[in-house]
Amino acid sequence: MFRSISIFSACLFLSTSAFAQSSFQTAAPHAVIVDAATGEVMFEKDAREPMSPASMTKIMTVDLVFAALKEGALSPSTEFTVSEDAWRRGGVKSGSSTMFLDVNSKASVADLLKGVIIQSGNDACIVLAEGMAGSETAFADQMTRRAQELGLTSATFRNATGWPHPEHEISALDLAKLAQQQIVTYPEYYPLYAERNFTWNGIKQSNRNPLLGRVNGADGLKTGHTEASGYGLVGSSLRGDDRRIIVINGLSSQTERRDAATQLMEAAFSQFRIYDLHKGGTEIAEVDVYMGKESSVSVSLTQDIKKGLAVLDRKNVSSSVRFTTAKAPISKGDKVAELEVSIPGRPKETYDLVAMEDVARKGLFSRAWTGLLTKIRG
Repeated sequence: MFRSISIFSACLFLSTSAFAQSSFQTAAPHAVIVDAATGEVMFEKDAREPMSPASMTKIMTVDLVFAALKEGALSPSTEFTVSEDAWRRGGVKSGSSTMFLDVNSKASVADLLKGVIIQSGNDACIVLAEGMAGSETAFADQMTRRAQELGLTSATFRNATGWPHPEHEISALDLAKLAQQQIVTYPEYYPLYAERNFTWNGIKQSNRNPLLGRVNGADGLKTGHTEASGYGLVGSSLRGDDRRIIVINGLSSQTERRDAATQLMEAAFSQFRIYDLHKGGTEIAEVDVYMGKESSVSVSLTQDIKKGLAVLDRKNVSSSVRFTTAKAPISKGDKVAELEVSIPGRPKETYDLVAMEDVARKGLFSRAWTGLLTKIRG
C-alpha cells in the first residue's frame, strides 16, 4: 500500500509520476557530482555500473602509495629500480603515457608519484607496483582489496596503470568516493594533483587535467583514455568551504571531455544545492493498527534526509509512505512502514519509519469483537 503525504516544505510537491529525468543533462555517458563534505550524490547518469576507468585507475595506485607513506612503510626518498618489464611496457617504446624512465635506473617514491599523477606515466606505476608488492599482479590484488575495504564494491583491478582488461572496472560513483576519501585522508599529499608540470630525464610534461587553470578552484585529480573507455576525468574544485567532485567517462575526444568536465563542474556549484528534505524524529504519518488499543500509530524517520538536487528538480521530488496495517502490540521504535523518496534521475530510495509510541494489544473480548466485525464486513 502506498500513501502520498505532504511532509516536505511547500516548495516540494508530491508526485505519482513515473521515474523522471533530471532537468540537468550532460553529454558524458557516465557522470556523477558528489559533495565532498557530506558524500551526497547531487547528480548521476549511469554512475553505478562498472566501467573501464583507463588511467583514472591511477588514483587507486596512488592511494596505496599514500597509505604506505602515511604508515611509514615508505618514505619519499625510498628508491625503486626500473625493471626491463616496466621500461618495455610503460616506457617510451610502449607508445603510451610515460615518465621516460631509463631501464635499470633508480627513481625515488616522491618522483615516481609525480610521474604518475602529473605525467600519467605507466612506467612509474609499474615501478611502484613492483617495488611495493613484488609484481604488478600482486599490487593489483592489493588495489582490489583496498577498494573493497573502502566500500567500493564495483571495483576490480587487474593492473596499476588502467591498461584495458575485461575484468578491470569500477563505477563512476566509486571513483568519486575514492577521490573523496583521498582528499580527506591524505591532505599532506593531495596537493600533488594540482602541480601543473614535471620534468624528468630532461623532458617536461604538463598535467593533463583540463580543469586546472580553467575552472575556479580546480585542484585535481586525473584524466583517462583508452579506446575501450573513451575519454574520462575525475575532477575536484574547492570554492570557499564547498568542494565538489565530478567524474565523467565515455567521451569521444579531449575537446569533448574538456567541455563536458567544465560544464559539469561549473554546474556543480551554480545549479545544485543540498536540501534538508525532512528531520528525523518528527511525525511523518499515522499508520493503521489492527487489534490495538489505539486505531493508529504515528511514525517518524530515524534519521534526517538531506539530498543534493538540481535547483530546478526541487519541485519534482516525490515521497510515499509504504505500509500494510500494523498489528498490535507495537513498541516505540518498531519499524512499521517505509518512506519511499523519488528524485529525478536517481534510483528510488527507501527509509525506515518507526513507531513513535507504544500501542498495546486489545483485550480478549475486544479482539474477538474486532475479529467478528472484520468477518461481517467481508
